[in-house]
Amino acid sequence: MAGHVSHAIEQATPVARQPGRSDTMGLPRMPGREPPTAPRRRLGRWLLLAALLVAGSASLSYWVWMPPAVFVVHPVRGPAVQAVYATGTVEATVMVPIAARTAARLVALEADEGTVVQKGQVLAQLEDDDLRRSIDEAIAEERYARSEFDRMTTLLARGVISHSAFDRAKADWEKAKAVADRAAVQADFLKLVAPADGRIIRRDGEIGQLIGANQAVFWMSCCGPLRIAAEVDEEDIAQVRPGQAVLIRADAFPGQIFNGTVQSVTPKGDPVARSYRVRIVLPEGSPLMIGMTAETNIILRRDENAWLLPAAAVADDSVWVVTDGHVVRRKVTLGAKTATEVEIRAGVAAQDWIVANAEVNLAAGDAVRPVPSAAAP
Repeated sequence: MAGHVSHAIEQATPVARQPGRSDTMGLPRMPGREPPTAPRRRLGRWLLLAALLVAGSASLSYWVWMPPAVFVVHPVRGPAVQAVYATGTVEATVMVPIAARTAARLVALEADEGTVVQKGQVLAQLEDDDLRRSIDEAIAEERYARSEFDRMTTLLARGVISHSAFDRAKADWEKAKAVADRAAVQADFLKLVAPADGRIIRRDGEIGQLIGANQAVFWMSCCGPLRIAAEVDEEDIAQVRPGQAVLIRADAFPGQIFNGTVQSVTPKGDPVARSYRVRIVLPEGSPLMIGMTAETNIILRRDENAWLLPAAAVADDSVWVVTDGHVVRRKVTLGAKTATEVEIRAGVAAQDWIVANAEVNLAAGDAVRPVPSAAAP
């Protein structure tokens, strides 16, 4: 509307233009220059704005459509150990309870926990006063029966008595002798004796205490080195064999690793726990003690020059491999595993770039920008 109005005013009031005079504000016109007009100024602004928009759009498109960056790693060589993990308890190869056969009061102790003993050594004495009196009585009865038997033997030789009287005397003497011998044996039962060479590992009795029949006073270990009874999951037991090396750790000795050897595998498993008992023998002089809990790693295979990848780079037995700027899913054969690394037995080569995090949101064929993991912050 403003243009139309201006045009109408010019038609109604024509203005005579004089040579050498300006057509605006009465100023003289500069020779060779034309004054800028409003449409030309607006055009320049639009062109500048368009240029900025084009530049911004190009930059935005670059950042929007540029392939995502992913951290990648090469497989590296290193040692790998494949093992079966199990927990167990240290125990004696043979652990023998030593108990009284009859109830009596404990009157003497000749050994204590940690004592190394020999076969036949007296370890403790139980009260036997009443039994000793019974033994004395039995011995007296036996002595009298023996004298009667000797007298009957003499009389029989003279023909004074019959053979039946002689046989009766002989039977009485043999009976009295058996009673005395039995009493002596029962007295020996009140002495607690080491059944073999070994070591006392526990004592459950104090002097003056009444010990019940078949109540163990001592526990003795013997006949071999200590061992560990470990429970191995049924899924792994098929790989365990006698003679395999074992690495052992115990909370009582932090930072230390002990060696052992698989001794045997129990043929019958526990259907409830779904495990099998594996006995691991310890070397002589091991500081582990009976009753300690131990963590064991039964070595199945050891490779000092295996291909290793970060554990996060593998998922579902597969890795992402970057080839020509695109990712490809590749199946791999796994070996030993730890919390931070995994052994790759087949499926990768030294020059392969492997995506360091297999859980990233990728699909086969996606374009990516590989960034070596050394550049990761």
